Amino acid sequence: MTGRDPSREAAPHGVSAALSATGGEPFGPNEVRLRWQGWAWVAALAALLALGIPRVWERVERVATGQDYRIPYALSKDYWLYGRRLRSLSDPGTVVLLGDSVVWGEYVGPDGSLSHFLNQETAATGERFVNGGVNGLFPLAMEGLVDRQGGVLSHHRVLLQCNPLWMTSPKADLSTRKEEPFNHSRLVPQFAPWIPCYRADAHERISAWMEQHVEFLSWVGHLQSVYFDGRSIPSWTLVEETGTPPRHPNLVRNPLARITLEVSAEVVPDPLRGVGSPRHKPWKSEAAGGTQFEWVPLEASLQWGAFRRVIQQLRGRGADLFVVIGPFNEAILAEENRPAFHRIRDGMASWMESQGVPHCTPDPLPSPLYADASHPLTEGYALLAKRLLSIPAFHLWVQPPGPAGF
Repeated sequence: MTGRDPSREAAPHGVSAALSATGGEPFGPNEVRLRWQGWAWVAALAALLALGIPRVWERVERVATGQDYRIPYALSKDYWLYGRRLRSLSDPGTVVLLGDSVVWGEYVGPDGSLSHFLNQETAATGERFVNGGVNGLFPLAMEGLVDRQGGVLSHHRVLLQCNPLWMTSPKADLSTRKEEPFNHSRLVPQFAPWIPCYRADAHERISAWMEQHVEFLSWVGHLQSVYFDGRSIPSWTLVEETGTPPRHPNLVRNPLARITLEVSAEVVPDPLRGVGSPRHKPWKSEAAGGTQFEWVPLEASLQWGAFRRVIQQLRGRGADLFVVIGPFNEAILAEENRPAFHRIRDGMASWMESQGVPHCTPDPLPSPLYADASHPLTEGYALLAKRLLSIPAFHLWVQPPGPAGF
């Protein structure tokens, strides 16, 4: 009996073509191979999306700004939101106050900050003086923020605060050899100048550098800060609630439902800030004259070097710059520690004088108007605004365009 060999039977034309394409394997992989032209198109599309998504997002997401707006404390590390805030300032007569928590107002509400009282004292219409402070923004971090987000400041006047507090010790200056955690580590120079107390590995440094220079990555950080409690989506999904047994409630939640396209404003009144808060009180005056700081000389200070580079960055971009040195609560210092502080303060002023940088050093506020070594209380900010405007150089600098002035 003669049987038929199945392997010799003719296959249908479509199947035969498929077998030929897969090398004779009926279930071979369906490969899609791109030539270099195809990969070029893919790269171009990815770049277009990376550039376009943040710009589109800026148009559709609502940010609750208003009079006396400042970046909410919880979003202090949302550097993309900070840049967006600066980009929204279209009036060239706007004065941006740039500095750390002294400018932001650590112990006061939005209506108790320096920018608020400058607007009030000059009877400014709208928002002429803008609070551009960020909590913990020491000069080495400010350098990174200005480099990445400060390009639009070339169209504005910038009132730059110089806080001697960052030179009160090698730890504050970040020049100590001992490893120290610190705020805004993703803003500081990752490779040069070298920060001895910063011990991040190569992956962390490269990641931070990429986030500083690729806006899409900065925008991703914005999403994490606003909608996912500062975590990546996988980390947010695995958040564990306390209890026995442990629970992971976010595992069954849709992360897209968290994205509301609305950035909430600062909570007012803030239980930790403002006249009614328990933190809003004078520093303990019984400790007056008892503090010894280990001042870092200007010539050895990393923070002072960074501050000078910030000035050069802003001036190089054409910003109209004025520097305020202080405020600083001198009553907190031990008598023998004050000459070192005066050398630091006077050295700052001397350098600015030599570089032609407009600046002033207001008289110290009455000690009870400070909450600590450098942060004024609400009445302190009100008095500081008056004193600044009484300084002829500052008063002339802040004159609005036009013949009338204020």
